[in-house]
Amino acid sequence: TPLPHLDHRNRGMRTRLGCLSHKSDSYNDFTAILPDKPNRALKRLSTEEATRWADSFDVLLSHKYGLAAFRAFLKTEFSEENLEFWLACEDFKKTRSAAKLASKAQRIFEEFIDVQAPREVNIDFQTRELTRRNVQEPSLSCFDQAQGKVHSLMEKDSYPRFLRSKIYTDLLSQTQRRLS
Repeated sequence: TPLPHLDHRNRGMRTRLGCLSHKSDSYNDFTAILPDKPNRALKRLSTEEATRWADSFDVLLSHKYGLAAFRAFLKTEFSEENLEFWLACEDFKKTRSAAKLASKAQRIFEEFIDVQAPREVNIDFQTRELTRRNVQEPSLSCFDQAQGKVHSLMEKDSYPRFLRSKIYTDLLSQTQRRLS
């Protein structure tokens, strides 16, 4: 478990090293990457909210702590690049400056789509090529097909496993224990 007194700049490195040194899949992994202070966050999270994450994948993605828990789970499976790509696309669609559009599109392409990209997502050749062409003349929708494929992959593959994971079940029992 990360030491609370270490500053947040080391969190990413600690998380990566933690993944390498031991593959745990528990409620503690989730608290390590919460957007707020873990205890405060968990006091705010109700059992009802956490239970709703099982209603649909999009409900999970739209909840700050649901997203954090899902990200922690994907890290245990070494597949967090899918979620990072999806989030990068969501952020990209909010780009208002034409000048930033091209550079952001290029950065996302190089990081996630290009063959041998550092965090390459698993998409088919046709989608990769279509996205390559789209990025040449970027628009807010240039990643739509690739993002859709990755969303679908996470929804069909990772999401059901997340709902059965120790991270999620531990979290639910934590919130229920608080009520009793």
